[in-house]
Amino acid sequence: MTHDSSTMLELPALLPVRSSVLLDLVGEYSTIVADPPWDVKRGAPQGRPEGVQLASEPLPYPTMTVEEICELPVTNAAADNAHLYIWTINKYIEDTYRVARAWGFQPSTMLYWLKEPKGIGLGGTYALCVEPILFCRRGTLAAKKRCDRNWWTWPRGGHSVKPPGFQTLVEEYSPGPYLEMFARRKRDGWDVWGNEV
Repeated sequence: MTHDSSTMLELPALLPVRSSVLLDLVGEYSTIVADPPWDVKRGAPQGRPEGVQLASEPLPYPTMTVEEICELPVTNAAADNAHLYIWTINKYIEDTYRVARAWGFQPSTMLYWLKEPKGIGLGGTYALCVEPILFCRRGTLAAKKRCDRNWWTWPRGGHSVKPPGFQTLVEEYSPGPYLEMFARRKRDGWDVWGNEV
């Protein structure tokens, strides 16, 4: 498989957990980015009167349980020495450490995307305007260089859409070849795996 331009791995119509595609990618990727479809709701509609509690709405895409995410054969797709970046949310921070270990990685550093508040979004008492990313290591792959921070303020997009600046950051600090799991768009130099691409 070449890595000169983005490649879309063919998926069945079912959720990726039921796909054997990753099993065919033995030791292929030095850097993997994953944005698992955590099992959450989208939140109540905007514009509700203050103090009024409304039921949360389902997400517009299928979600997976933590167990299903842990069962993905990511360890097969990763090189013996590799980096992993897992997007997560407050509710699943502890589970994200478990996912990383199930995939054969050791958690290293929590990174953060600080987002400009956009109304009262997800969250309870405190609306969430930060998205954590757990950086993990497998083996002894050295970073290309050191970074002076663990937080960034990229512009926001649509619901759950990750900023292109994040992948630029990954390319700056982690060696390829690159795989993005649960991808929503193609990117030059990356292989992508997901049912929204």
